[in-house]
Amino acid sequence: MAARYFTAEEANEALADVRPLAEEMVERRRTLAELQVRQVEFTDKVAGNGGDFDPGELRDVFDRMGEEATAVARCVARIHELGALVKDLDEGLVDFPAQRQGEEVLLCWHVGEEDVAYWHGLEEGFSGRKPLPLE
Repeated sequence: MAARYFTAEEANEALADVRPLAEEMVERRRTLAELQVRQVEFTDKVAGNGGDFDPGELRDVFDRMGEEATAVARCVARIHELGALVKDLDEGLVDFPAQRQGEEVLLCWHVGEEDVAYWHGLEEGFSGRKPLPLE
């Protein structure tokens, strides 16, 4: 599965690089979602009578959507390069591959948490989180 496995200590050390990327990813994903709502509003306006429609504003929304999507993808790629796995763009959920008694597991962290303090099996997901240490 993983190119590398983390200990809990290594995952917490990696947060120095992962945390700002995950925070940026969440913020840019939120901005992208807001822009998508504006796009729908424009589409509805055009489908109606098209009154007060400004094509330049729509072009700006599309340009910004592209910029935000590119930035989100860049954050995800950088987190993956560091060996961690992005599991949820909106929550900033990141897993770190690890081993427990010879079995592959995931150390679990998300934006807003101080440290990597949980783990779960590969099939359990976020709802199956258990507190560290891996025992």
